[in-house]
Amino acid sequence: MNVAQDLSFIALITHAHVIVQLIMALLLGVSLISWTYIFRKTFAIRAARRQTEKFERSFWAGGNLHTLHQSASSTRDQSGALARIFEAGMGEFIKSKQSSPTREPLDINAVLDGARRAMRAAFQRELDSLDSHLNFLASVGSVSPYVGLLGTVWGIMNAFRGLANVQQATLAAVAPGIAEALIATAIGLFAAIPAVVAYNRFTHDIDRLAIRFESFVEEFSNILQRQSR
Repeated sequence: MNVAQDLSFIALITHAHVIVQLIMALLLGVSLISWTYIFRKTFAIRAARRQTEKFERSFWAGGNLHTLHQSASSTRDQSGALARIFEAGMGEFIKSKQSSPTREPLDINAVLDGARRAMRAAFQRELDSLDSHLNFLASVGSVSPYVGLLGTVWGIMNAFRGLANVQQATLAAVAPGIAEALIATAIGLFAAIPAVVAYNRFTHDIDRLAIRFESFVEEFSNILQRQSR
């Protein structure tokens, strides 16, 4: 086998120490899982943004709130996060008005507070759903380089231990072992860099959606207050 074949990536991985191979396999598995979450989260955030824009157009078109509430309730799973927040607030507003005694004056402030609390609870549920798996990406981005570095250190230690039985150490004798060890660091960076970039991007997109949700909660609360006068 020639030098080029000995220093190919496949040959270096197959000839690496078993501990280094286990670390490489761990990093490759973590990278595969993180890429799965990256693709799933990308599609989820795009769908949430598209559904939010669609509902905002329907809401601000000036239609009947009860009709919009019925439409959001019937298609709750497909209507999007903002529609579910609206459905929670409007549903609580309707139930509070219907459950109040007819002989007693309606406490508008209590009804509005109940609707606002329902929307806040729905807002937190939707935000938790959007934030799912982001901690995993953050952990991969911060820990993977150190795990790869552990494999590199172990591989270099093993390479220098092998030189103890060699009378004359040359670069040709050291290079394969060091190259095997450095692949672990490369795989660690391969797992970490996309995870960090995706985490920062997703956090930014989710923060923008959260601002839109919070603005809608306040604006819809004001609309309910005006209609209750």
